[in-house]
Amino acid sequence: MTAAATRDAVDGVLLLNKPRGLTSQQAVVRAKRLFWARKAGHTGTLDPLADGLLPIGFGEATKFSQFLLDADKGYLATLRLGTVTATGDAEGDVIQQRPVAVTLSQVTVALQAFVGPLQQTPPMHAAIKVRGKPLYAYARAGETVAREPRQVTINSIQLIDFIEKTLTLRISCSKGTYIRVLAEDIGAALGCGAHLTALTREQAGEFALADAVSIDDLEGMAMPQRRERLQPPETFASGLTRLDVAANDERRLISGQRVDLGPTAIPGLCRLYGSEGVFFGIGEVNAGLLAARRLVSQLQGEVSGQNGLSNPVVTG
Repeated sequence: MTAAATRDAVDGVLLLNKPRGLTSQQAVVRAKRLFWARKAGHTGTLDPLADGLLPIGFGEATKFSQFLLDADKGYLATLRLGTVTATGDAEGDVIQQRPVAVTLSQVTVALQAFVGPLQQTPPMHAAIKVRGKPLYAYARAGETVAREPRQVTINSIQLIDFIEKTLTLRISCSKGTYIRVLAEDIGAALGCGAHLTALTREQAGEFALADAVSIDDLEGMAMPQRRERLQPPETFASGLTRLDVAANDERRLISGQRVDLGPTAIPGLCRLYGSEGVFFGIGEVNAGLLAARRLVSQLQGEVSGQNGLSNPVVTG
């Protein structure tokens, strides 16, 4: 019997407070072991330097994590002015030091210039892949490769503290935003350079760090207590409209057929609930017709109609 066969079919969402020093995948592996889960995956990478909110999906929940991957994120960031590093954060070698002579007014003006849509070039130490290899692998080999700028959106930047050469900022941004790049750009705008010294993810979509649990706390719990920390598998899709369907329509959707809701039905994705109020998947309404897009597994195996949505990398 394999190790995976001895694990439980755990389905749910865990809001984990990832500590500094762990990669996101290492955190997932530890959480997976604590729950004896067969399959798990996270919903957006946090660098080892960063701590904070890391939502993890177990089992069926991994099918719906794309909705959180696309959600806005919130961070508490600490910047050190006057020092530029090779990586844009505290892990890189110092490559330049400059005098810092900026006022609170100058900082405020500079920060507001970054609110809104902007183009960001992914840093060489990022995890995204180019030609099948993560950028950080090229960087570690001393190579630099061309990267295409990407549009991101900074929803807001709030100045929390400004003491000598240290800025503390609360940032709300779109998915795919590199805070270390933003830190470097802010430093450049102030004329003194900067790098990121600390980063905490406080928000992911509607989920908050205040509701997360640490690995240390989980290790101190018995298994029933750990299971109580799990939210339902559909939690990642909680921002979608709920649609309750009759038993016969549920059967039709599961078998891959469409259901006619009429011309007044609101188009778009929705959460599907059966006649007994049990969640069974994600559907999409188009021109009055409801079709299944991603369904949970049934007792008799995987159902049909699983299309139109992508999954994150998970460990099985």
